[in-house]
Amino acid sequence: MTDTDPVLRALAHPLRLRMLSLVWPGPMSAAELARELGVSHALASQHLRRLDAVGLVELAEERTRRGGKERRYRAVRGTPLSDQQQGAPLLAETMAHTLRERAGRRLEGAEGVTVDAELWVDDRTWQDVRRRLADIAVELHEAARPPHTPGTAPLGLSLMAFPLRDTTAPAED
Repeated sequence: MTDTDPVLRALAHPLRLRMLSLVWPGPMSAAELARELGVSHALASQHLRRLDAVGLVELAEERTRRGGKERRYRAVRGTPLSDQQQGAPLLAETMAHTLRERAGRRLEGAEGVTVDAELWVDDRTWQDVRRRLADIAVELHEAARPPHTPGTAPLGLSLMAFPLRDTTAPAED
C-alpha cells in the first residue's frame, strides 16, 4: 500500500470521504464537521488536517470565535476521482462502506435509483454514457448547499462506472 497515491490513501477512510462531500458546497470548520458527523472535535480536526495535507481541502477563511481562531475549509475544485486507477480497489472499499452507511439512512418511501450491472456495450455508447454520468455528477455537486440549508434535503450518491477486463475466454466450437 506504500505505492498508493497519497490522495487515495487520504480518502481510504469513510469519514474523510464524507467530510469532503460536506465541505464541497461551502466552508466548514472542524467543530461544524464534528457536530454534523457525530464525532469529537479532535477526530474531525485530525481528519481535516489529512485532507489538507494532500490538497483536497484548503483554508477558506479564519474568523475569531469565542476568543479563538476558527478555521473553515472548503473542498478544492478540480480534484475528481473519476480516472483514478491505481487505488481503485481501495477507493471502492471506502465507497462500499459509505454506501452501506447511507443505505441505512435511506428515507423510507422516497424515490431513488439503484443499479448494479455488468454489461457489454460498444465504445461509442460507453464514451457517451461516461460523459453524461460525469455531467450529472458535476450538476449535483454544483447544486449542493451546506448541510441543513432550508429547502434542501440530504442526498446519497455513490457511482463507479468503468470498463472491465475480459476474464473469460470465448468458447470454442
